[in-house]
Amino acid sequence: MRAAIIDGKGIAAQMRADNVTEARELAEQGWQPRLVSISVGDTAAAELYVRNQQKTAESSGVEFEARNYPETISMEQLVGVLHGLNADPRVNGIIIQRPLPAHIPVKTLQKAVHPLKDVEGMHPSSIGNIVYNDLALGPCTAVAAVEILKTLPLKLEGLDVTVIGHSEIVGKPIAFLLMGLGATVTVCHHMTRSVAMHSRAADAVFVAVGKPGLVTGDMLKPGAALIDIGINRVDGKTVGDADFDSCAEVAGWITPVPGGVGPVTVATLMKNAVLATRLQMAHYRAAFANTEA
Repeated sequence: MRAAIIDGKGIAAQMRADNVTEARELAEQGWQPRLVSISVGDTAAAELYVRNQQKTAESSGVEFEARNYPETISMEQLVGVLHGLNADPRVNGIIIQRPLPAHIPVKTLQKAVHPLKDVEGMHPSSIGNIVYNDLALGPCTAVAAVEILKTLPLKLEGLDVTVIGHSEIVGKPIAFLLMGLGATVTVCHHMTRSVAMHSRAADAVFVAVGKPGLVTGDMLKPGAALIDIGINRVDGKTVGDADFDSCAEVAGWITPVPGGVGPVTVATLMKNAVLATRLQMAHYRAAFANTEA
């Protein structure tokens, strides 16, 4: 039997609907969720992402402002911009668009964003919190991939999972998130001797490497879930890291590319924006509470 195709767009639509309700409640209390997107220089590469983010924000009850700065802006000036946004209570989340000019390292900017406004989940403290099973404002792609697995009729406690790819913002956070849910996790990388040996033993496989066709059907256990996070361009088409046709003949569930993890990732970004707003509201109320009343 061919694998069931996981409807990432449907999952994302439900998340947006939930976000609208929460965003409306916050707005009624004077805390309208608002995101600011920061891009530098030629925005052609990031333009599609920004448009998708703005469209999703509008359908999620989140205000969205896109700012573009000239390529000549210095690192110090840009960090100053971020500090200003950190201090502005009207801004609840900050997104750093990639790519950036060579003289502006993205990690430096990510560290400059206040953790309470780190809706992308890229600040070292946000990623580090996952080790302690604190999932607030986690890395969007990793959180989205795990959320997709949670929609399947699989018991996560004791589930054997193989994660192919160990990047700091996707593979490693996925592993920690899954361990926090009780799964048994194996992480494979470029020095793993036999990736197929591990993936064939897994009830669920996550792949995020950036290599089209890396995972094939003969690398999967029959009936396993395959969450493909890869995004590659091949002959003018967007494909994942898995050979979809051969994998679909073996897997029980599979995410398409596009239309799988991508939409859920953007919806997770908006969910983080709403959560960040709620956290900031609580922070300001605690900081400025009238204790003498």
